[in-house]
Amino acid sequence: MGAASELEAVVPARAPWSGVVPAGAVLTITDLEGQQAVDFLCYDAADPSDRYSATNTIKVQGNIHVGLGTVLFADSGAALMTVIADSFGLHDTIYGCCSNPNNRLRYGVMTTESCYSNFAAELARRGLGREAIVPNINWFMRVPVNPDGSAGIAEGATEPGSAVSLRAERDVLAVLSNCPQMHNPCNGYAPSPVRVRIARDQTD
Repeated sequence: MGAASELEAVVPARAPWSGVVPAGAVLTITDLEGQQAVDFLCYDAADPSDRYSATNTIKVQGNIHVGLGTVLFADSGAALMTVIADSFGLHDTIYGCCSNPNNRLRYGVMTTESCYSNFAAELARRGLGREAIVPNINWFMRVPVNPDGSAGIAEGATEPGSAVSLRAERDVLAVLSNCPQMHNPCNGYAPSPVRVRIARDQTD
């Protein structure tokens, strides 16, 4: 048994969430129904201008995917979070978040909700602007890259109950969008809720 939760919440389909994860505490994200992408950013809570860096995270570890043991590095090179448990593996770091303009360009549709707009709204609640939105991690989404450089979103990627746990290496502001995308298979064309849990150490 792990420590009692300091915070536990179900994030509805299509909705954003944010929370501060104290140094040494563990954030666990669980895909309750399966096939649900979760777009994720994190920041040094004491200095949110020092934010998750996809390029540092990829280059330092020599891998375009995030999985067990991956350290999420900030622009400064500081370690923000470490993946300490993962039932999925190969989470995406390159496709970024969906946005309303991107949906128009890729799918020819006009949308009113997206991970970009979710990030913008949640960051505004934290006193941060759109400049804080940088290339993000997509938990529970695989983007295979072929030898010719082509890439695409894998279908049927996650099972219900898939989870990833991250230990905060300093006080971290975690921000996520429970992806509302309906025009590619990242959510199985049916967005669903996820659970977030913050505990003082590894949870059940």
